[in-house]
Amino acid sequence: MQQDPGSRVADTVGDVSVRVRQVIGEAGCSQREFARRIVMDPSKLSRSLGGSRRFTVAELARIADAGGVDAGWLLGSGTGRSVRGGAGTDGAVPTGAARTAAPATASAAASAPASGSPGGGRPLQIVRETVRLIAEQGFHAVRVSDIAEACATSTAAIHYHFPGRAELLEAAVRWCMDEDTARRSAHLAEAADAAEELRQLVELQIPLSAQQRRQWRVWLDLWAEAARSTAVGRLHVDYYRQWRTTVADVIRRGVDQGVFRDVDPESAALRLTALIDGLAAQVLATSPDRPGGTDAEAMRGALFAHVATELAAEPAAVRP
Repeated sequence: MQQDPGSRVADTVGDVSVRVRQVIGEAGCSQREFARRIVMDPSKLSRSLGGSRRFTVAELARIADAGGVDAGWLLGSGTGRSVRGGAGTDGAVPTGAARTAAPATASAAASAPASGSPGGGRPLQIVRETVRLIAEQGFHAVRVSDIAEACATSTAAIHYHFPGRAELLEAAVRWCMDEDTARRSAHLAEAADAAEELRQLVELQIPLSAQQRRQWRVWLDLWAEAARSTAVGRLHVDYYRQWRTTVADVIRRGVDQGVFRDVDPESAALRLTALIDGLAAQVLATSPDRPGGTDAEAMRGALFAHVATELAAEPAAVRP
């Protein structure tokens, strides 16, 4: 009997979990980082490894792809362990039980070209192309066939890794969250003090470049979907909790360092992040050739004016 990619895989004696732990260990990264690579909720990965949740066929396919192993081996039914030389490349061919789960997908994956993205593989290629198409067309205008065409593969291959549109959207949201968090962390590490940290955070939110505008278009589309989707809504809540906590922590450090006045960090973070969102929405709604709207430079000026007025102990500390 063929298994659906979204079906749960029985693991009564824990063999699957043991093999997945081995793949994660050999990947040379933390469990959270591995979850990011396979576009999976870290808590779901943790529960699946702990035995309180079963892996789906699609999740195991992504794990096999990221780890460079035979998906059938993960399930305990493959004859070999490795299907290619090294993790993170594309073009894995599901075999054994995984091939039985989606035979059409196996042949599609075999004929698909590599994505060429370092540390990527087919699942991340699918998610990246989904994000790009959402930015260009909007989520509800994007068809699975469009994503398959962009990835030079079949719709069966897309469904093998992400059984439905809802799972694809959730993966796209999670990937955007992870990328945004990684960028913030990299910039904060370079800052000399909290005033510079906040400057860096604000700069990252201004849609000045084409890439930043594309990212904001995705966020706006996903916000609308979050109002209707429970799963995406939960991700939205989690992301904004993390984002506001990051801003509040920076403000708190600034108060301790004396570069910000004595304010309530949580309230200040709420006002600043709300201002960022509102201004970004206005910028994205303004056509570049239409005078009178809000542009990115106007947004930048308004945000730094707000920081100088509401937070800075000395306006010069955060002058743009």
